Amino acid sequence: MEECSTGALVPAVKPEPKPSSIEASADPGSNDVDRPAHEKGLTEVDKDLLCPICMQLVKDAFLTACGHSFCYMCIITHLRNKSDCPCCAQFLSTNQLFPNFLLDKLLKKASARQISKSASPVEHFRQALQQGCEVSIKELDSLLTLLAEKKRKMEQEEAERNMQILLDFLNCLRKQKVEELNEVQTHLQFIKEDIGAVERRRMDLYRARDRYSVKLRMLGGDDSISGARKSWPSSIDNNTSSLSGRAGMSSWNLQSKKLDGWGLQKKDALSASDSQYMTQSGLAVARKKRVHAQFDELQECYLQKRRQMANQPYTQQEWGKNVIQREGYTTGLADFQSVLTTLTRYSRMRVIAELRHGDLFHPANIVSSIEFDRDYELFATAGVSRCIKVFDFSSVVNDPADVHCPVVEMPTRSKLSCLSWNKFTKNHIASTDYEGIVTVWDVNTRQSVMEYEEHEKRAWSVDFSCTEPTRLVSGSDDCKVKVWCTRQETSVLDIDMKANICCVKYNPGSSNCIAVGSADHHIHYYDLRNPSQPLHVFTGHKKAVSYVKFLSNYELASASTDSTLRLWNVKENIPVRTFKGHTNEKNFVGLTVNGEYIACGSETNEVFVYHKEISKPVTWHRFGSPDLDDTDDDAGSYFISAVCWKSDSPTMLTANSQGTIKVLVLAA
Repeated sequence: MEECSTGALVPAVKPEPKPSSIEASADPGSNDVDRPAHEKGLTEVDKDLLCPICMQLVKDAFLTACGHSFCYMCIITHLRNKSDCPCCAQFLSTNQLFPNFLLDKLLKKASARQISKSASPVEHFRQALQQGCEVSIKELDSLLTLLAEKKRKMEQEEAERNMQILLDFLNCLRKQKVEELNEVQTHLQFIKEDIGAVERRRMDLYRARDRYSVKLRMLGGDDSISGARKSWPSSIDNNTSSLSGRAGMSSWNLQSKKLDGWGLQKKDALSASDSQYMTQSGLAVARKKRVHAQFDELQECYLQKRRQMANQPYTQQEWGKNVIQREGYTTGLADFQSVLTTLTRYSRMRVIAELRHGDLFHPANIVSSIEFDRDYELFATAGVSRCIKVFDFSSVVNDPADVHCPVVEMPTRSKLSCLSWNKFTKNHIASTDYEGIVTVWDVNTRQSVMEYEEHEKRAWSVDFSCTEPTRLVSGSDDCKVKVWCTRQETSVLDIDMKANICCVKYNPGSSNCIAVGSADHHIHYYDLRNPSQPLHVFTGHKKAVSYVKFLSNYELASASTDSTLRLWNVKENIPVRTFKGHTNEKNFVGLTVNGEYIACGSETNEVFVYHKEISKPVTWHRFGSPDLDDTDDDAGSYFISAVCWKSDSPTMLTANSQGTIKVLVLAA
């Protein structure tokens, strides 16, 4: 074969490469058992039957005027770009191409012979029968016997494989169920132990009740009281199983106060005790209903706490001075009892005071922020009305007046986004506004103490440190987090987040750690001593994070416009729980925390309260409109805009976009 030209152009689209005879001869030991029959044949074809361009068996052979043969598509593609023969470089055009019928026939015959050589015995036998090969009955019987035996063997192997697969599945299923059974047995053991511990504790309470009854009888010297005691149930009553020791002690102290004194009449004492017993029974039934409403999540909560703290009894210090350590009463059981008690204690929110935030000169009444001062005596409100108003909490609650006047008013240049009271200096409060200005105010003088104007866009959030009274942090739409010191006129630290900042919050146990929620759907947790990288980034929200609040030094709650709240453990950097029930898709609706409770607003003009161990709401309250009927279509456009707990209290301040502020209290 003549020497190939280096200028030949390979087609852009070509068949998949197949091993040539040259490659096969270079590697005679290569294994071709698994290759198709037609590819096996190609390894034995003379290299003169290969196209010089694609190096594959010639397909649709065409001959050039200079005597070389190529695949039709290969030579046509080459001639579109060049005008020479790929082999000898002589001038060549499409008019000098002719079909090579002889080469096509030779190629087809060679291919057929190679396929025949590589065909399996079964294929040869089938071809022989199709061509009319004579076979005797005896030979057919022998072949049928062999085929039947081969079929039986293959069926046997297939059945064995199927049985093995089934056996593996059943063994895996058994292992899984045994593990589940062991887990259930462990849970049953926990429950059995805890039932025994609770029964012993209840018996102690009943004995304490009897001792009080004896003391009352001795003090009263009256048989009627004894009769009243006999009317109380002396056996274990299932209806009072949810009562804790502390609750039992307080109820009997209350009963002793009612019966104390020589001037009480016998009939009055008896009726009072009966009335109290009926009231307690009704409360127990109501609390049981709340338990059943949240039973699945309470079950998981119990098992989780029991698994984590199995067989770890409380120390005397953990129980406290007024609680006696009892045999078998584990830490997990005590923790769950606390959850159960706090969860079932309240079922609704009651309005104890209401006031209007707006005025005639500012028709826009949205309250963006509402915050208590250090001692929870005053609370401040701010919003689009360009004014910070400070109210006396006790006056608002105790005075039934229709209009409550603020004790302090401080006008501002712009609409306000957020407020934060100084945790040490009672009269200092910080604010952020729509122009990006961070201001520290003195409530007593009604003047600004410091003004920081470094933010370039709207500042959404500000927070004073709980441990360092001169430090505060702010976040803005300019994607910057800035740390300020009230003794300096410029920021002491900047963090560029590359996303709009919606909320910032200091860890209550450290002046170095802050949580930042942003429009990138994430919460960034920073140590300000090394602000170049966050300690951790919490991911899970599907929209912007609007609020972050710390329940404790290691528990962080977040709110997002994806209509969820989330709880995170910043110490172990893990998500804990997701809360759903409220509606929040576009507005900032507020977030506040208080011990074991989390509260937020909703775009349905409702306030929702969650327990941190349960993902569904414990209770909720709908704002009524004083100007519109609740059934009016326009009432649906209002939303809750700010919420704030009164520390260590079931009382909460709430405000909505209409400018209505309500003081709510959790009630049974």
